[in-house]
Amino acid sequence: MNTKTFENSAYFDVVSSFEGDPFVGHLSTPITSSKITKTYLSLLPAYKATLSPLLRGINIGFAHGYFLLGPFVELGPLRNSPVASFIGFVSAVSFIIILTAGLVIYGIASFSNSGDENYSVQKSWRQLTSGFIVGGFAGVSLAYVILGFFNSRFN
Repeated sequence: MNTKTFENSAYFDVVSSFEGDPFVGHLSTPITSSKITKTYLSLLPAYKATLSPLLRGINIGFAHGYFLLGPFVELGPLRNSPVASFIGFVSAVSFIIILTAGLVIYGIASFSNSGDENYSVQKSWRQLTSGFIVGGFAGVSLAYVILGFFNSRFN
Protein backbone atom coordinates (compact mmCIF):
# COMPACT_ATOMS: atom_id res chain seq x y z
CA MET A 1 0.00 0.00 0.00
CA ASN A 2 1.47 3.31 -1.10
CA THR A 3 0.57 6.05 1.34
CA LYS A 4 2.06 9.49 1.26
CA THR A 5 2.69 11.14 4.52
CA PHE A 6 2.10 14.83 4.97
CA GLU A 7 5.77 15.44 5.69
CA ASN A 8 6.94 13.82 2.46
CA SER A 9 4.50 15.44 0.06
CA ALA A 10 5.27 18.68 -1.73
CA TYR A 11 2.98 21.45 -0.61
CA PHE A 12 2.95 25.15 0.00
CA ASP A 13 1.42 27.18 2.77
CA VAL A 14 -1.75 28.92 1.74
CA VAL A 15 -2.21 30.44 5.16
CA SER A 16 0.87 31.56 7.04
CA SER A 17 1.82 34.09 9.65
CA PHE A 18 1.93 37.70 8.49
CA GLU A 19 5.44 38.66 7.32
CA GLY A 20 6.81 35.52 8.97
CA ASP A 21 6.07 36.74 12.50
CA PRO A 22 3.80 34.29 14.35
CA PHE A 23 3.21 36.78 17.18
CA VAL A 24 1.30 39.23 15.02
CA GLY A 25 -2.46 38.78 15.34
CA HIS A 26 -2.97 38.48 11.59
CA LEU A 27 -2.73 35.62 9.13
CA SER A 28 -1.46 36.10 5.61
CA THR A 29 -3.77 34.51 3.04
CA PRO A 30 -3.94 34.86 -0.75
CA ILE A 31 -6.83 37.30 -0.26
CA THR A 32 -5.34 39.50 2.47
CA SER A 33 -1.88 39.60 0.91
CA SER A 34 -2.85 40.18 -2.71
CA LYS A 35 -2.00 43.36 -4.57
CA ILE A 36 -5.66 43.85 -5.55
CA THR A 37 -6.80 43.87 -1.92
CA LYS A 38 -4.06 46.26 -0.87
CA THR A 39 -4.86 48.61 -3.76
CA TYR A 40 -8.60 48.51 -3.01
CA LEU A 41 -8.06 49.28 0.66
CA SER A 42 -5.66 52.13 -0.13
CA LEU A 43 -8.36 53.74 -2.29
CA LEU A 44 -10.94 53.80 0.52
CA PRO A 45 -11.39 57.28 2.02
CA ALA A 46 -10.41 56.13 5.51
CA TYR A 47 -6.92 55.19 4.26
CA LYS A 48 -6.26 57.92 1.67
CA ALA A 49 -3.19 59.79 2.80
CA THR A 50 -4.01 62.84 0.68
CA LEU A 51 -7.30 63.64 2.44
CA SER A 52 -7.55 65.66 5.63
CA PRO A 53 -9.51 64.11 8.52
CA LEU A 54 -12.42 66.48 7.84
CA LEU A 55 -12.66 65.46 4.18
CA ARG A 56 -12.34 61.79 5.13
CA GLY A 57 -15.26 62.19 7.51
CA ILE A 58 -17.35 63.99 4.90
CA ASN A 59 -16.61 61.29 2.33
CA ILE A 60 -17.40 58.42 4.70
CA GLY A 61 -20.52 60.15 6.09
CA PHE A 62 -21.83 60.98 2.63
CA ALA A 63 -21.57 57.37 1.48
CA HIS A 64 -23.22 56.07 4.64
CA GLY A 65 -26.00 58.65 4.54
CA TYR A 66 -26.72 58.11 0.86
CA PHE A 67 -27.13 54.36 1.21
CA LEU A 68 -29.00 54.42 4.53
CA LEU A 69 -32.15 56.02 3.15
CA GLY A 70 -33.19 53.14 0.90
CA PRO A 71 -33.58 50.44 3.56
CA PHE A 72 -35.54 52.78 5.82
CA VAL A 73 -37.92 53.71 2.98
CA GLU A 74 -38.36 50.26 1.47
CA LEU A 75 -38.28 48.11 4.61
CA GLY A 76 -39.80 50.44 7.20
CA PRO A 77 -43.21 49.88 8.77
CA LEU A 78 -44.77 52.71 6.70
CA ARG A 79 -43.36 51.51 3.36
CA ASN A 80 -46.78 51.48 1.65
CA SER A 81 -47.89 54.90 2.86
CA PRO A 82 -47.47 58.21 1.02
CA VAL A 83 -45.11 59.51 3.72
CA ALA A 84 -42.70 56.57 3.49
CA SER A 85 -39.86 58.59 1.97
CA PHE A 86 -40.13 61.37 4.57
CA ILE A 87 -40.26 58.88 7.45
CA GLY A 88 -37.27 57.09 5.93
CA PHE A 89 -35.45 60.44 5.70
CA VAL A 90 -36.12 61.22 9.37
CA SER A 91 -35.10 57.70 10.39
CA ALA A 92 -31.86 57.84 8.39
CA VAL A 93 -30.98 61.27 9.83
CA SER A 94 -31.69 59.91 13.32
CA PHE A 95 -29.45 56.94 12.64
CA ILE A 96 -26.65 59.25 11.43
CA ILE A 97 -26.99 61.14 14.73
CA ILE A 98 -26.75 57.86 16.66
CA LEU A 99 -23.66 56.82 14.68
CA THR A 100 -22.08 60.22 15.33
CA ALA A 101 -22.79 59.86 19.05
CA GLY A 102 -20.99 56.52 18.88
CA LEU A 103 -18.00 58.16 17.19
CA VAL A 104 -17.93 60.87 19.87
CA ILE A 105 -18.11 58.31 22.69
CA TYR A 106 -15.34 56.26 21.08
CA GLY A 107 -13.18 59.38 20.74
CA ILE A 108 -13.69 60.33 24.38
CA ALA A 109 -12.93 56.81 25.59
CA SER A 110 -9.88 56.27 23.39
CA PHE A 111 -8.25 59.69 23.45
CA SER A 112 -9.02 60.89 26.97
CA ASN A 113 -5.37 61.56 27.83
CA SER A 114 -4.53 65.18 27.26
CA GLY A 115 -0.85 64.64 26.45
CA ASP A 116 0.85 66.65 23.73
CA GLU A 117 1.38 63.62 21.47
CA ASN A 118 -2.28 62.67 21.82
CA TYR A 119 -3.68 66.13 21.07
CA SER A 120 -3.17 65.86 17.31
CA VAL A 121 -4.93 62.48 17.24
CA GLN A 122 -7.77 63.87 19.36
CA LYS A 123 -8.12 66.88 17.04
CA SER A 124 -8.09 64.64 13.95
CA TRP A 125 -10.77 62.39 15.45
CA ARG A 126 -12.97 65.42 16.21
CA GLN A 127 -12.56 66.62 12.63
CA LEU A 128 -13.43 63.17 11.27
CA THR A 129 -16.54 63.06 13.47
CA SER A 130 -17.61 66.55 12.41
CA GLY A 131 -17.13 65.65 8.78
CA PHE A 132 -19.07 62.42 9.26
CA ILE A 133 -22.21 64.16 10.52
CA VAL A 134 -22.07 66.85 7.82
CA GLY A 135 -21.48 64.28 5.09
CA GLY A 136 -24.15 61.99 6.51
CA PHE A 137 -26.76 64.74 6.47
CA ALA A 138 -25.74 65.71 2.94
CA GLY A 139 -25.90 62.10 1.72
CA VAL A 140 -29.34 61.48 3.21
CA SER A 141 -30.61 64.80 1.86
CA LEU A 142 -29.34 64.11 -1.65
CA ALA A 143 -30.85 60.64 -1.65
CA TYR A 144 -34.17 62.09 -0.42
CA VAL A 145 -34.21 64.72 -3.19
CA ILE A 146 -33.37 62.12 -5.86
CA LEU A 147 -36.01 59.75 -4.49
CA GLY A 148 -38.60 62.55 -4.47
CA PHE A 149 -37.70 63.50 -8.05
CA PHE A 150 -38.13 59.97 -9.34
CA ASN A 151 -41.29 59.35 -7.33
CA SER A 152 -42.92 62.49 -8.76
CA ARG A 153 -41.73 61.68 -12.29
CA PHE A 154 -42.87 58.09 -12.53
CA ASN A 155 -45.99 58.00 -10.34
